[in-house]
Amino acid sequence: MKSLLSWFLLIVSIAVLVSSCAKSDDSKTANETETETTTPGSGVFVAVGSNGRIIRSTDNGTNWECEFSRCRYSLSGSIFGNNTFVAVGSTGTVVRSTDNGSSWDNVTTPTDKILYGVTFGNDTFVGVGDFGGIVRSTDNGSSWDNVTSPTTNFLDEVTFGNNTFVGVGGSGNIVRSTDNGSSWDNATSPTENNLRGVTFGNNTFVAGGSGGVIATSTDDGIT
Repeated sequence: MKSLLSWFLLIVSIAVLVSSCAKSDDSKTANETETETTTPGSGVFVAVGSNGRIIRSTDNGTNWECEFSRCRYSLSGSIFGNNTFVAVGSTGTVVRSTDNGSSWDNVTTPTDKILYGVTFGNDTFVGVGDFGGIVRSTDNGSSWDNVTSPTTNFLDEVTFGNNTFVGVGGSGNIVRSTDNGSSWDNATSPTENNLRGVTFGNNTFVAGGSGGVIATSTDDGIT
């Protein structure tokens, strides 16, 4: 099980620095996500951590301020999509913000499993966590449903690319979905090492994990 209290995990959710209001695809940290400009010419960074801590920067990361999250549980992942920030964490915690991270509200979820990672694609938020837990939301994070998982291993991170969601986790487990997270299948993995992160770019999924292992896929996560 991933320790959520061993360090203050900072995950940058969005840095949108564009000059127009057009929608763009942006690869960020460990997630590939569809993002939208919220304020032309400026960006918002959000980072999350222990005890529900959320910090926010509106000046390209130069200065940060704490935000009240209404959450006392540790948060371990965050993402931005459809003008909405979503963060996930312990006991199935999900919080969301629709005002650029200024204020946050708790969201009812169907799980009490720790959620480690969250991503966004095709108007769908997907979160993954302990014991293969997968949850999804198709209404900007307002409500969530459990999804049947093909694994009982923990899933540490999830990303989106080429209309495919890919999650990675314990014992080299890799799962994928091509129907907006409604159903998932195990994919062939080249390792039994725990995989801790996954991202997408240039038509390639890349996962990394314990022992320095790196796995890549150029066929939408099939192999």
